[in-house]
Amino acid sequence: VQPVESGGGLVQAGGSLRLSCAVSGRPGSSYTMAWFRQAPGKEREFVATISGSGGRTYYADSVKGRFTISRDNAKNTVYLQMNSLKPEDTAVYYCAARSGLRPYTGTEYDYWGQGTQVTVSS
Repeated sequence: VQPVESGGGLVQAGGSLRLSCAVSGRPGSSYTMAWFRQAPGKEREFVATISGSGGRTYYADSVKGRFTISRDNAKNTVYLQMNSLKPEDTAVYYCAARSGLRPYTGTEYDYWGQGTQVTVSS
C-alpha cells in the first residue's frame, strides 16, 4: 500500500488548492485516511481525517470551515480541498492510511506518502 500525493504548489493568500492522494493496494474503502502537514521547524500536525465510507470527517480547528476532505473509493483517491488559504498553511502535506473504517485523529497510521509542498504567499 502506497499513498501518493499530488496537487501542491504556490498560491497567494486567499486562494485555493486541491490535493489528491492515490492509494494502491486493497480497495480504498478498507482504509481510514487522513491528511497531516509539517511546517519548517514544527512537528507534524493533524489536518483532517475521513472514514472508509466517506460518511464521517473530522478537522483540526485551524482548518475547519476552510478545508474539506473527501474520497472517491472507486478511484482509490482522497482529496483535500483547501480554500481561503493563509500563509500559516504553508507546509509539506502528507497523506496517510490505516486499516479500519472509523476516522482517526491520531498519528498511528500504517502508510504514509512522500508529501507535497504547499506554499501560500502573503
